[in-house]
Amino acid sequence: MSVRATEISDIIKAEIAGFQETATITNVGRVISVGDGIANVYGLSQVMASELVEFPKSNTIGLAFNLEEDSVGIIVLGEYQEIEEGDEVRSTGQIASVPVGDALIGRVVNALGQPIDGKGPIVTDKRRPIEVIAPGVIKRQNVDQALQTGIKAIDAMIPIGRGQRELIIGDRQTGKSAVAIDAIINQRGGDVICIYVAIGLKQSQVAQTVRILEQNGAMEHTIVVSASAADPAPLQYIAPSAGTAMGEEIMESGRDALIVYDDLSKHAQAYREVSLLVRRPPGREAYPGDVFYLHSRLLERSARLSDELGGGSLTSLPIIETQAGDVSAYIPTNVISITDGQIYLEPDLFYAGVRPAINVGISVSRVGGAAQIKAMRQVAGRLRLDLAQYRSLAAFAQFGTSDLDAVTRNQIETGQRMTELLKQGQYQPMPVEEQVASLWMAGAGYLADVSVDQVREFEKQYLDYLRTAEPGLLAAIAERKALDDELTAALKGATDAFKGGSTFASTGSGPVLAAAAD
Repeated sequence: MSVRATEISDIIKAEIAGFQETATITNVGRVISVGDGIANVYGLSQVMASELVEFPKSNTIGLAFNLEEDSVGIIVLGEYQEIEEGDEVRSTGQIASVPVGDALIGRVVNALGQPIDGKGPIVTDKRRPIEVIAPGVIKRQNVDQALQTGIKAIDAMIPIGRGQRELIIGDRQTGKSAVAIDAIINQRGGDVICIYVAIGLKQSQVAQTVRILEQNGAMEHTIVVSASAADPAPLQYIAPSAGTAMGEEIMESGRDALIVYDDLSKHAQAYREVSLLVRRPPGREAYPGDVFYLHSRLLERSARLSDELGGGSLTSLPIIETQAGDVSAYIPTNVISITDGQIYLEPDLFYAGVRPAINVGISVSRVGGAAQIKAMRQVAGRLRLDLAQYRSLAAFAQFGTSDLDAVTRNQIETGQRMTELLKQGQYQPMPVEEQVASLWMAGAGYLADVSVDQVREFEKQYLDYLRTAEPGLLAAIAERKALDDELTAALKGATDAFKGGSTFASTGSGPVLAAAAD
């Protein structure tokens, strides 16, 4: 069959007429060297800071970390063993981001927002950059709404407000994580969404925390972001920013969120590691010079937004681990200067059985009574001062109080009972109305004839009595949030009725715990 020349020319003309240029320009570089999770790349002249890049040959992604004149330092987010010298690297044009939204609530994810709990994919089309500029002064409003932790010692003396940044600091194994987890558990049934960011912890420890949250019904309002000790340093470095992005989505939707960073000491160490690997000059304690800026730009993202922007809030509880109680080390002093107060957990108190082991003298909240309900301010006004005076006099108590004057002896005995009253079991947060009733009872002198070793049992039976015999009284305190004359009289009547019952009977040498009535 013969083909005519005119048919060929017609086909060529039709193809030319229908041709569309679809050329794409991609910023491409080549790997110069790779090792320890860092790839040095030549090229990528148009890459942005914190931009994601891809290694097509090994199907790995990285983060543009160090932008130099003739090369780019890439931190590899994942396995780097398959990356070789000469491999192609392509920019994606996308700043590092994570999925956000309510679909993440109740899930355990890694620092990239990928699920690691075996419960299937996370269905959300929302993403947010992990690094954003913190809200400015005009976009914020005063921190004056209480965030109840359920821990008497904190809610009474070191109150935390919505939008505040309160540091939890202390040596290892002094109960820092327990305080933060108690605060998360106490939001159960409330309107606060919690994010727990585990940085550099053992995987078994993260799993145990998730199990505790599940057992206490707290995973229903919690997102867990895990960058464990087994994960590369780059993932530990970006994990707090990823968790903060998830919290900002909640804050900007007009709701309240609480984020726990456990802990920022390991975060600083991960940042020091990647910084030294990309040859950034080391400073004090080998940390790079911008480690202060690292934590300040992270914690400044916690805020309470103005009503015009929805009035949402992001409250942060960063945790810092000290060495031998040295709060004047580099990272602790940095974070103390950034936050709005600190809760200092003291090893000596912990080993003496005071749990939570909060040192009232060093701990402080710079928001103060503005973050407390009025009822709590009424009952806890002098508590902090009384305990501080007791701590200064406590050294005398070990030698006996018989030779002390009556005023000093009374201060020591009152301090001993209040210290005992503020002890609290782990993972047992207390509703604020019960805290108010308990502290009012102590402040009104009802513990004066109760021996120190029976204070906690007295409080337990007292609160059980209020829950069963006077449930309306606790509900009224929770509703009114203040103790007026009517509520005070009702509390006095209920406490007198309880004290005069058969549960506790006083003797000349002090109270004796009697058998509870059936």
